[in-house]
Amino acid sequence: MKRLPAQWEKQKRILITFPHIKSDWRKNIDEITASYVKIIDIIANFEKILIICDNVSRVKKFFEKNKNIEFVKIKTNDTWIRDYAPITIFKGKKKQLLNFRFNGWGAKFSHKYDNLVNKQLAKKKLIKNMKDINFILEGGSIDTNGKGVILTTTNCLLNPNRNFYLNKKDIEQYLVKFFNAKKILWLKYGKLLGDDTDSHIDTLARFIDENTIAYLKCYDKLDPNFKELEKMEKELKLFNYNILPLPVPSPMKYRNNRLPATYINFLFINNAMLVPIYNDPMDKITLRILKHHFKNSKEIIPIDCSTLIKQNGSLHCATMQLF
Repeated sequence: MKRLPAQWEKQKRILITFPHIKSDWRKNIDEITASYVKIIDIIANFEKILIICDNVSRVKKFFEKNKNIEFVKIKTNDTWIRDYAPITIFKGKKKQLLNFRFNGWGAKFSHKYDNLVNKQLAKKKLIKNMKDINFILEGGSIDTNGKGVILTTTNCLLNPNRNFYLNKKDIEQYLVKFFNAKKILWLKYGKLLGDDTDSHIDTLARFIDENTIAYLKCYDKLDPNFKELEKMEKELKLFNYNILPLPVPSPMKYRNNRLPATYINFLFINNAMLVPIYNDPMDKITLRILKHHFKNSKEIIPIDCSTLIKQNGSLHCATMQLF
């Protein structure tokens, strides 16, 4: 039986693309490099990591010899591997990787090399049993509880800048075909200021267990995000799942633009949850909420993502798990 696994299930490794100067990080390369080194060192304490990089010898220098870290040279446009890496499905006890098309979040950004990463990984025999899918889909645009329920947004999946020739019914049929989806939960609201993904679900609401959805809640009625998130909360209440609100961080700006900072961009790894923080008063509140929910079943580890968010992404966006 075909199945899209929940992200808290046991993983084989994490994929990550290391920053380089021929990307949007060129003006912050030292700052972002330090951030990635910290993230990778923490993940490597729990499971294997494959680092995609422009120059293996350059990147290796940042790490001591660690059996959990591997390196491969592949050309990339950007670091947000969540959206162009392969998506793992289970077919019975076997695993298959689905290689969806990537078009730079609706042709907003260069993506020629990113769209070829998965084929390069397969060619180098670093991944296997991969199937090419002629359908545009980013990993950050869908979430699941591992039991056939998919959570997503109309702003992204129904956007004509992706699969313009398909309507909602068509796309639902494809989600059933690709993932054996039993139920699809669509959110119409929740767009954040500064978001350039057309409302990826991994910034708004995600399953943290089979029956619970953590979501972004705004408590400040003067915040421009308040109305959208309030409407999203009303939608979530209609889904008949437990819902757990996590606060919106205080407004963050970079070059006079509001950043889409969110705690929903957390990452499950083996035996732990990595939670993005932003040197904000809401950090401690969020960590306390999550620790209370998991009751020591998972280690909750804060990760400073105040640099990552400067390019409108965070922890989940920068990583992809393989099972």
